[in-house]
Amino acid sequence: MEEPSLMILDEPLNGLDKHGVAEMRSLFHSLAKDGRTILLASHNIQDIEELCDTVCEMDAGEMEIIRETPLKECASL
Repeated sequence: MEEPSLMILDEPLNGLDKHGVAEMRSLFHSLAKDGRTILLASHNIQDIEELCDTVCEMDAGEMEIIRETPLKECASL
């Protein structure tokens, strides 16, 4: 998979130092700008605020999506 159109990532920034986080965030922004779709699972609010334009929450680990809203419309996360 040299250039996937969809990337599914689970906590991709966990365990990285601040330089690694900055580098990966820059990469994700670049990929999104190129039209790639990135599905990112994270508990880190900073990652969500920085990287996501749409947020889907899950309730108590259940697979039911309870909200899907563009980030700029969310009152709080």
